[in-house]
Amino acid sequence: EVQLQASGGGLVQPGGSLRLSCAASGFTFDDYGIGWFRQAPGEEREGVSCISSSGGGTYYADSVKGRFTISRDNAKNTVYLQMNSLKPEDTAVYYCATRIGSFCRRVGGPYEYVYWGQGTQVTVSS
Repeated sequence: EVQLQASGGGLVQPGGSLRLSCAASGFTFDDYGIGWFRQAPGEEREGVSCISSSGGGTYYADSVKGRFTISRDNAKNTVYLQMNSLKPEDTAVYYCATRIGSFCRRVGGPYEYVYWGQGTQVTVSS
């Protein structure tokens, strides 16, 4: 059974940090690129970051570049998203997903991903 579980969200003040984790099972983890998306109420799902199957290629949306860092530990079947200098506009449910193919030149749209985690809530508020 293919499973992706996003965790690590919570409530944080502006300027604070969180690290999200995406734990995977049920497939050959290091064959797939992984993407992070987020969706705020009333908004479309937005691509945040992605990482290639090997971890050698990464991409960040302009809105998070310089603040977020994606990484993966293939031995643990886990992808991380370190989020620093958080802003209220970062508030959303964050989802991880497996990309069709191994590359990460851009996040692309949700249609380019096949398996999704349930998501974890990130709230940035004072």
